[in-house]
Amino acid sequence: MIYLNNVQTHLCLAGWHSYCKKSLFKLGAIVKRLIMYTCLALLTGAAFADEALDNELAGLQHAWAKATYHTSKDQQEASFKTLSEQAHQLTAKNPEANEAQIWEAIVLSGYAKSMGPLHPVNALKAAEQARDLLLASIKTNPQALNGSAYTTLGSLYFRVPGWPIGFGDKKKGHEYLEKALQLNPTGIDSNYFYADYLRAQGDYSQAVTYYQKALQAPSRPGREDADAGRKQDIEEGLKLAQSKLK
Repeated sequence: MIYLNNVQTHLCLAGWHSYCKKSLFKLGAIVKRLIMYTCLALLTGAAFADEALDNELAGLQHAWAKATYHTSKDQQEASFKTLSEQAHQLTAKNPEANEAQIWEAIVLSGYAKSMGPLHPVNALKAAEQARDLLLASIKTNPQALNGSAYTTLGSLYFRVPGWPIGFGDKKKGHEYLEKALQLNPTGIDSNYFYADYLRAQGDYSQAVTYYQKALQAPSRPGREDADAGRKQDIEEGLKLAQSKLK
């Protein structure tokens, strides 16, 4: 009798062990599926977030091109003011996105330029905000947007007045613009701003070389409006530099 009870107990335990093993296998499969679905959902969400950011950046870029090249001088300040608010909202929504930081800085640089000598205090404030955004972006990802942060930063440093008025520093400007060229040697903006710097320093021969490189730069998909406007800037700068060589 005892023997039979032991056999029955053994059979029960064996059955329970088999049941537990099957249950654990099923549970493991369920957990794997949950992990897979969670990862898929996260990846899908990230893809949608990236697409949304790209779309908003594209809209900001087109608005910048319109404000820069297709808006009258007396309307530019108001246009850039509105645009700077939109750019700031985009950065606030995407605090980790270097692209948003860089484009807010580009817009602020345009805003500062549009205010010019009429509102020097506000213009300098906007330029300082742009500088700080660019420096922050460089710390986390210096190669974002093909080094565009260095291009704008270099332009700011060589155009903004120096001490005691502003933070301008031609030496720093030169260093940043050279870094921009290292990261994007064939870019339209990196070559244009470097050429502008050289012309401002009186190096007209080298300025002509870099203006010509800028004109030969490959087109940027989706940035046709900006490229067309920039080429006008390049041709104007090229004529000025060439006139000094005659």
